[in-house]
Amino acid sequence: MTYRALLQSNSSYLQKATTYKTIEAPAEGQYRVLGSRHISYAYPVKTEEEIKALIDALWKEHSAATHVCYAWRLGWDKQRYRINDDGEPSGTAGKPIYGQIQSFDLTNILIAVVRYYGGTKLGTGGLIDAYKTASKLAIDAASIIEKPVMNHYKLIFSYDQMPQIMKALKDLGMEKLNANFENKCELEFLLSMDTATQLEKNMEDWQGAEMELVGAI
Repeated sequence: MTYRALLQSNSSYLQKATTYKTIEAPAEGQYRVLGSRHISYAYPVKTEEEIKALIDALWKEHSAATHVCYAWRLGWDKQRYRINDDGEPSGTAGKPIYGQIQSFDLTNILIAVVRYYGGTKLGTGGLIDAYKTASKLAIDAASIIEKPVMNHYKLIFSYDQMPQIMKALKDLGMEKLNANFENKCELEFLLSMDTATQLEKNMEDWQGAEMELVGAI
C-alpha cells in the first residue's frame, strides 16, 4: 500500500485536533478539613502501567493512609479513563477527582488523593468537596502545557536508504522508539501529526520503503 493510500485509510487520525493539554511535571496539593488530611498528587502519564506503578508507590509511601483514591484519563482523544473510590462511598472520591480533569480539559494525567482520616465523618457532600478541592490544588500547582498529537509509525527500508531517511526524519523532529538494523532496517518512531503531509512527500522519494501508521498518541 502506498503511503497516500495509508493516510487515506487512516484519515480519521488526521481530522482530529493536533494538540492536547496535559501537565508538564508532577505536582502536589494538600487540603485539611475537620481533622482529615487530603494530600493530592498530579502526574503526567502515558500508560496504565505507569499509573499502576505510581499508585503502588503512593501506598508504600503512605502505608498508614485510610484511602488512596484516584482518577486518570489517557489519549489525545480523551477516550480512556478510570475512577476509583478506594472504599469511600460510591461517587464521593473518584468522580470529583475526574471532574477536575474534565474541568481543566486535561489528558495523559493521573490525579491521586491520599486521605488520612481525622476522626470526624465528612458526609457525602463533605467528601465530594474535599476530593474536588484537593484535586484542584494539585492542578493549580502544576504547569499546564499544550503538546502535539504524535503519530506512531513503523518503517522498513533498505540499508542504502538509511542516511537519506534518517536525516529526513530527524529534520521532522522524530522521536525514536525502537530500531532493528540486523537483517533489514526496521524503525519505529513518533512524529507530530502536523508533519504527515511532508512525510507523505518524502515517501514518494523512498522507493521500496514500507510504512505503517500504527495510531496516534
